[in-house]
Amino acid sequence: MRALIVEDDFGSRRMMQKLIAPYGDCDIVVDGQEAVDAFRIAWEEYHPYDIIFMDIMMPKIDGQAALRRIREIEREMGIKPVDEVKVIMTTVLEDPKNVIEAYNQGGAASYMVKPIDRDKLKTELEKLGFGRSE
Repeated sequence: MRALIVEDDFGSRRMMQKLIAPYGDCDIVVDGQEAVDAFRIAWEEYHPYDIIFMDIMMPKIDGQAALRRIREIEREMGIKPVDEVKVIMTTVLEDPKNVIEAYNQGGAASYMVKPIDRDKLKTELEKLGFGRSE
């Protein structure tokens, strides 16, 4: 599994990296613009991400806008919806408006409220078809 963590808080980035590392390769960016850029570069290098963990509240471009832009890029590239990158939105806010926007407007695969623990992450990854860590 190749993962991208999009998180502006240093402590949260470190925690997510430790949780995800047993499942595969992991890159980290600090805002939505960097996420869009990393997503595009990964495709240009023929090594796309399998999953993106996207914080919602970030500087420059927030997670919702970055997700919509990633979906636009996928459409421009002719990627079928079934082959789109899986995106798990992460936030400290358990806000129904953000949940609805993430699913309906961005096509998020899942939504997780922080703090994220190992068991919660494992359950979500298994739901999305990513096997067990080694």
